[in-house]
Amino acid sequence: MNSFARVERLVGPDGLAKLGKARVILFGVGGVGGWCAEGLVRSGIGHLTIVDPDCVDESNINRQLPATSSTVGLPKVEVLRERLLDINPSCEISAIQKRYEAGTEWGLEGFDIIIDAIDSLKDKAALILEASAAPGAFFSSMGAACKMDPTKIRVAEFFSVRGCPLGSALRKKLRRENTLPAKPFLCVYDEEVLPNLGPEQDPGPGKAIANGTLAPITGIFGFTLCGLALQEILKDE
Repeated sequence: MNSFARVERLVGPDGLAKLGKARVILFGVGGVGGWCAEGLVRSGIGHLTIVDPDCVDESNINRQLPATSSTVGLPKVEVLRERLLDINPSCEISAIQKRYEAGTEWGLEGFDIIIDAIDSLKDKAALILEASAAPGAFFSSMGAACKMDPTKIRVAEFFSVRGCPLGSALRKKLRRENTLPAKPFLCVYDEEVLPNLGPEQDPGPGKAIANGTLAPITGIFGFTLCGLALQEILKDE
């Protein structure tokens, strides 16, 4: 039986063909991005580029798809690429172990969908500017930490996101630098901000203090981004 028979049943042969031809790039394959990548490939996306600089850490196991006891120390993009190809060997997957940084350009013009699931404020702001200026549709994840209630997860245009500290910080940074997005774009966010009740953990050299996070929340964020991307690709069906 065709692996994507249920997808085709829902979206039709033309829709499935569109998914197979679509080119998607995803920045960040951690708590949010890994689940997003899984959803894209299981839905029939034929061309996916995944970008992330990090290797799997033991602290990732509670919420990140590539993280298991056997993958600790391995590059996240390589672990995820192997898993995704096991799901769909015909999918064209490019795994880039590199950090998206301000001042770099990625040639995003060749992608139909651009998805942001990175954490760094500075780099996220730079990606928003580059991606919103590209012709493809752009979707972004706001902060998924310090949250427990899945019913509070929402989707809104970037400047309509409320109650999210990361969204607020990004808007302030962009306005302060007089560098606004070239076009509107949708974000996944959650207004809930809970306190950390456990002991502070050492995040390692060069990394910000980590907040508490749960797999259901990061997973819903990731799958919601995936759903937005699929809707965009299939909007004319």
